[in-house]
Amino acid sequence: MKKSLILFIGSLIGFYAIITFNSGCAQISAPTGGARDSLPPRLVKATPAENTVNFTGNKVSLSFNEYIDLQELQGNVIISPLQKTTPTITYNLKSISIKFKDTLLQNTTYSIDFGSAIRDVHEANVLKNFTYVFSTGNMIDSLTLNGNVMLAETGKVDSTVMVLLYRNIADTAVLKTKPAYMTRVDGSGNFTFKNLPGQNFNIYALKDGDGGKTYNSRSELFAFHDSLVNPSINTEPIRLFAYAEQKPVDNKIVPAAKTPADKRLRYTSSLTGQLQDILSPLEFDFSNPIKIFDTTKALLTDTNHRPIPNTYTIFDSVRKKITIHTTWKPETEYNFSLPKEAVQDSAGNFLSRGDTLRFKTRSETEYGRLLLRFTNLNLADHPVIQFIEGETIKLSSPILANEWSNKRFPPGEYNIRILYDLNNNGQWDPGNYSKKIQPEKVTSLDLKLSIKADWDNERDIKL
Repeated sequence: MKKSLILFIGSLIGFYAIITFNSGCAQISAPTGGARDSLPPRLVKATPAENTVNFTGNKVSLSFNEYIDLQELQGNVIISPLQKTTPTITYNLKSISIKFKDTLLQNTTYSIDFGSAIRDVHEANVLKNFTYVFSTGNMIDSLTLNGNVMLAETGKVDSTVMVLLYRNIADTAVLKTKPAYMTRVDGSGNFTFKNLPGQNFNIYALKDGDGGKTYNSRSELFAFHDSLVNPSINTEPIRLFAYAEQKPVDNKIVPAAKTPADKRLRYTSSLTGQLQDILSPLEFDFSNPIKIFDTTKALLTDTNHRPIPNTYTIFDSVRKKITIHTTWKPETEYNFSLPKEAVQDSAGNFLSRGDTLRFKTRSETEYGRLLLRFTNLNLADHPVIQFIEGETIKLSSPILANEWSNKRFPPGEYNIRILYDLNNNGQWDPGNYSKKIQPEKVTSLDLKLSIKADWDNERDIKL
């Protein structure tokens, strides 16, 4: 015990001496771990070596300079040409192993694109777009094919779209079989195929809803090129315009109401603070489908109860919304009479009481004035200007000359698109692959338009 006490005191004295010796030049602190590792893993060995020719095996091994992790193999790794049976990909510590289950094609260049799958264990640094290439023939194919995919309806990009190349040039191949080659688009919609042979392909773009790598649903985003492409001939970028021929069906199940529904006939109107927008109809939303709406009793009148001429009524498809259309005069008072017996729903219910809505239209000064001047606009393609607020088209109008103006423009922040309405029906039309009809195209302008009330807004737009 005495000996242990002497050793402990000696240790304290030694520690104090060290502190005293260093007190003038440093502070005591915990050791640091050094600078953060910001470098992705690096390939140090491949078996067989990269760009090997006359490959005859069925397995590839890749070794890296640090411990690795693989993420989302199914969404990241693309093996070209595609395999009928998915190869087995395993990893352990610093190595990756790929074992092919299909017999490899003769005289063919293969590439394994890992996308963003490979990252280091400690800092998750991603080795982006690492691609391993080999050939079963005596040369590595080196041709490339570039292009871009845009959404035809909006002029925007969907980075989840894949681009497909088919050796089988039959029109039905994309409907029934997997492609020979596949690649991704980047955030700008651009794509590049590498290590291609010089032969003819059909090229498509697809947002694959079910993972089958075939175009089997008209609600999938899809694009096709009008002619065959050949990487030894097509040196200019290929442009594809994706469309969905049908809107996706909403299969969500709406849970049943837990409380009994109110069967009384009620309504709300679109009036805001007893003010009516002079650019929009007066809207009524009813709680139940309407069977009878008596326009001889439900009347839009002036303050002297005289009916407003050229007024008409439109029902929506389920007869729960009614819109009253007329040419509104600015800063003018109106009445809308709605007697209870004028409206009857499909169950025979009337309104609980009649009502008269008294309101005033907005003034001209509550709207902006807009003038747009276009350069290089092809009027023969029936351009239509679309003003977008969020994801909604707030206003759409044909452009009939190189200048377009509107003296009553709703204030707000807008993006602008130009629809080339080739069939001149006033709306965007999708393509049809079976009839080889391309979709109508929309150009999204890099322009944010801010409209202020009672302001003159002018823009020059060069297309």
